Amino acid sequence: MSSTPDPWSALRAHTAARIALGRAGVSLPTAEWLRFAQAHALARDAVHAPFDALALADEAALQDFDCTVVESAAPDRAGYLRRPDLGRRLSPRSAALLAAWQRPACDLAVVVADGLSAQAAQRHALPLLLELRPRLEAQGASVAMHLGPVLLARQARVALGDEVGGLLRARAVLVLIGERPGLSSPDSLGAYLTWAPRPGRSDAERNCVSNIRPQGLACGEAARKIAWLLGAARRLGGTGVALKDESDQPALAGAPCRTIEG
Repeated sequence: MSSTPDPWSALRAHTAARIALGRAGVSLPTAEWLRFAQAHALARDAVHAPFDALALADEAALQDFDCTVVESAAPDRAGYLRRPDLGRRLSPRSAALLAAWQRPACDLAVVVADGLSAQAAQRHALPLLLELRPRLEAQGASVAMHLGPVLLARQARVALGDEVGGLLRARAVLVLIGERPGLSSPDSLGAYLTWAPRPGRSDAERNCVSNIRPQGLACGEAARKIAWLLGAARRLGGTGVALKDESDQPALAGAPCRTIEG
């Protein structure tokens, strides 16, 4: 007796999502259960893997990026996971280091952070920056000349960029951070852009480009979106709910959407 093909099975060739798993009685087939266990283990490993900031700094230096390693106030990985607030501010040593810098104000400060997936930052941050740099240069000489240092931040969360941007007197800060791992995406990078960064900014005041990885949003496409958002933020004087991403609408590319109040 021939078996009936699963009509969903052909879709699995087009996505890493967990679809058309089948069943054995009322349970998953053994092969699918083992694949789930493997994906879960990879996600857990991604959360706990260390961030080799020094190795990334060496790689970035070869591409003419000026990198400095900083850390949050979280003392270790366990503290970082238990106390999210500690990951949102710099350690006293790092804060003093940035406060003492004798550097001119910059248009854009960049923070590469481990977040909840250090391997995402390790794998994708530098390729993304290499795609982003020429797009920023194309926006004007001032952006190219005033691109600030790249800070590699250990045990960091998105809001750490607000303190960094404030200390560096940056017009905007871009935080590239490892996102919370999913069962099919343990190495997804997120990019958060905040205009006029300072401590106390909320997530509603940021724009996010997420799922940056080869199986998701390619670095080149992500860089195009980030560059568009930065240009629109400069014209608008803000990010977040005040700025709608219309980078995929060429006819509107020069007119960022303003929110309607009242």
